[in-house]
Amino acid sequence: MAVIHKVRAGAWRVVELITTPVVPADYLDVIAPLRNAQVLRAKIDAVRPETENSVSLLLRPGRGWVRHEPGQYVRVGVDVDGVRLWRSYSITSAPERRDGRFTITVNAVPDGVVSTHLVRNARRGMIVHLDAPTGEFLLCEPRPAKAVFITAGSGITPVMGMLRSRLHELTDVVVVHSAGTREAVVFGAELRALAADGRIRLIERHTRTDGRLKPADLDELVPDLFERRAWACGPNEMLDDLETHWADGDAGHLLSTERFRPTLISSGGGGTVTFTQSGTVVETDGSEPLLDSGEAAGVLMPSGCRMGICFSCVLPLREGAVRDLRDGQLTVAEPGDSIPIQTCVSAAAGPCKIDL
Repeated sequence: MAVIHKVRAGAWRVVELITTPVVPADYLDVIAPLRNAQVLRAKIDAVRPETENSVSLLLRPGRGWVRHEPGQYVRVGVDVDGVRLWRSYSITSAPERRDGRFTITVNAVPDGVVSTHLVRNARRGMIVHLDAPTGEFLLCEPRPAKAVFITAGSGITPVMGMLRSRLHELTDVVVVHSAGTREAVVFGAELRALAADGRIRLIERHTRTDGRLKPADLDELVPDLFERRAWACGPNEMLDDLETHWADGDAGHLLSTERFRPTLISSGGGGTVTFTQSGTVVETDGSEPLLDSGEAAGVLMPSGCRMGICFSCVLPLREGAVRDLRDGQLTVAEPGDSIPIQTCVSAAAGPCKIDL
């Protein structure tokens, strides 16, 4: 047996020498892209339209995938025009599927390169890259006697993952959801069916006719609001208002929120950003993250969650000043320094040089 193993190992090394610089594993990845547990990928097995601007993708992950918890998200890498871009999407299926597959639901957003690409071009058989599932927007233990979920737009996606997985463990559930129109409600038919069966109480808000949902509206719509454990996901403005409302009611501990983008402040200023390795120079006004400025100029920027959590976008600041858009904190580098900064939540505060 040992002799056979040595012969196989020797033969493999010969093949590697013949195929260098491409090694045999590279060819296997082309033939069987889901085999490599060190490079996590998934194949799109089905594409299901949800609304005019959203689709659910059924993904079959390769070796190395770990089961998610309801409410978590996954970073997905997609090749667009020869550039691999990463975005985070909530997992909308239950984790206990026997076939090991899972779904993400993607809403095309204005100027959203990846979301628009997936909604318009995703096809069965396409390969995407993955990271392990992550996120802290989870149901609590023990399960609450009463629950309310407050969502808007694509904010319904992590909540749908929870409902599909754990609704049988919840006895009194209110779902308050806002969308522009009835037709724009993602999972609208499924939510309405749950309501018709008496499993949830559904309150739809169609903002084009009803206006934006405000905390004062919730007090009328859900009279026992602060008696319920609450989860909310949607635009930052809505979440800011909800967090203030719960804090004013001495109920902040009962509210969990999930943000798809960080809350950013206007920093003012701006300046010339130089990406030293590519030689790209960008003029900025200090109002947008360096990540967005670089991508708009064609720089291949590393990224992940795009909200200051995963640290996949960190690059060295070699010279100049940047400002953290979350709290206004200034970071300054002298020539020769190499200070790591998060480009997704930092903007130029004067001329600066980034090592990329």
